[in-house]
Amino acid sequence: MIRIGIVGTSSISERFAEAVAIVEGIGVSRVASRDAERARSFADRVGAPGVAVGLDDLLAAPDVDAVYLASPNAVHAAQITSAVDAGIPVLVEKPAVLTAGEWDAAVAHARRRGVVLLEAMRTAYDPGLSAVRAALPALGTVRRVSLRYEKRSARYDEVLAGRQTNIFDPRLGGSALRDLGVYPLHALVRLFGEPHAVHGVRVGIGSGTDGLGSALAVYEGFVADIAWSKITDTSLPSEIQGEDASLLIDAIDAPRRLVLTPRGGVPSVITVPADDNPMVGEVRRFVDAVEGADITDDQDCTATTLRLVDALLDRPVV
Repeated sequence: MIRIGIVGTSSISERFAEAVAIVEGIGVSRVASRDAERARSFADRVGAPGVAVGLDDLLAAPDVDAVYLASPNAVHAAQITSAVDAGIPVLVEKPAVLTAGEWDAAVAHARRRGVVLLEAMRTAYDPGLSAVRAALPALGTVRRVSLRYEKRSARYDEVLAGRQTNIFDPRLGGSALRDLGVYPLHALVRLFGEPHAVHGVRVGIGSGTDGLGSALAVYEGFVADIAWSKITDTSLPSEIQGEDASLLIDAIDAPRRLVLTPRGGVPSVITVPADDNPMVGEVRRFVDAVEGADITDDQDCTATTLRLVDALLDRPVV
């Protein structure tokens, strides 16, 4: 049994704890927060027996075999280093770190120490993405890919009111691209590899970061357009167009309903069975990694996605 400690008490940490409860071979042993009362309250809510005040306290605990980092983006790199130095396997919430360079350094350090380091990119381990991949041959030659994740955050109201909030705070690595844009970008990399080039536009908001944006990725023989937003909603699906058929995808972060339409033919619906909690797949993959599975390809996909994010962040917001 892998006894995992959680760093962070946000809603995503709660979903993670729920996913851990579903997966065999792992359990939440402690919750860490700088605020002891907050840690105890959250631990009681998710059924964790222990608490820790801060990361160092957690890493020193005798009942912690691994950690899940769900802290602000800007502190991930330093926390990864601390955990790896302590010999503790790390599952770090996306985006794993702020830059591809930081990730390369973290992975190199983890490999030198023989410690597991995996990004908690749930889309990569979702059965829906496997279903999309399985449907690609029916499309013939792929010519256009359109992937999107656009969901208005309730915390945008804070920004509109002139108040700063973590997820939109650039000092903490807050960004719609980093928070939501990484889902379609990572799916793109998993399905088609690294593009030859990427171009994009980010729209700025009052907090000093991007609220939405679009990117165009260039491949041999086809293009991919990516859209992300935390300040607007959409009812549009993602889509992959081939010369023989098209594939509609209800939600690229966790595909559950695909519609395959042959050219001139009748559409067919592909329903994807999956756990209600979309984080179950990443937890299972982490257990496999701790038990010895090779995660080199996983780490490489994270690196490629972060290189694309770096390229898009190089462009100023409009």
